[in-house]
Amino acid sequence: MPSSFDHFSLVTLALTVLVAGIAGLARGFSGFGAALIFMPAASALVGPAVAAPVLLVADGVLALGFLPRAWVLARRRDVALMAAGAIIGVPMGAFILRHADPLLLRWLIAGLATSMLVLLLSGWRYHGTPRPPVTAVVGAVAGLFGGLAQMTGPPVVAYWLSGKETHGTMRASIILFFGATTVFTFVSYLVSGIITVQTLWLAALVAPAYALGLFAGSRAFNLASPEVFRRLCFVLIAASVVTSLPLWR
Repeated sequence: MPSSFDHFSLVTLALTVLVAGIAGLARGFSGFGAALIFMPAASALVGPAVAAPVLLVADGVLALGFLPRAWVLARRRDVALMAAGAIIGVPMGAFILRHADPLLLRWLIAGLATSMLVLLLSGWRYHGTPRPPVTAVVGAVAGLFGGLAQMTGPPVVAYWLSGKETHGTMRASIILFFGATTVFTFVSYLVSGIITVQTLWLAALVAPAYALGLFAGSRAFNLASPEVFRRLCFVLIAASVVTSLPLWR
């Protein structure tokens, strides 16, 4: 085992790998949701500043296979507008992740995940007419959440569900937007010193489980009922948040 892992127990590493597999399942099916499951639990296990770049690297590499089809199906103009906003939000989130107290970050991530879960459960959708300035602002907010805790998806989902696109088109747009923000976030994390040798080793360790989850989730997208799977994702997100609260330590 690499020396980078010396201060993590085998149980901690095994649990991190397990959580990554479950998070990949959600991501492969819906196009988002991995961070809502992975970040609260992994932050409790290895710390927020390690968990975020681990998910970024593992997801960024393994989700490359989704991009060609997403490019064909996505609304590329809307994705470009939203990505323009994310360029502003991502560095702000990365700055907070780099400099905030780890315990405070864990509470913040748990609170953010809870808020996003409530937003998704409530069924609230943006009902205004999508306009370029609004799309860019949503991208900035999503970028902020992404840079801080890899939680880019929920604001984007709540906004784009207001449109008339099919589930497949919306999923493709989300995947393509994630591809853009992954590049922005990687650069921000690299400049900030958040990406280290340790995080790269840990990303390599969790990648096989995450890849298996991505594959299973993408297959389930064509086989399973979206409603049933969505409810399962909500349960997993809630369990991740509750069991990872700093209150229990």
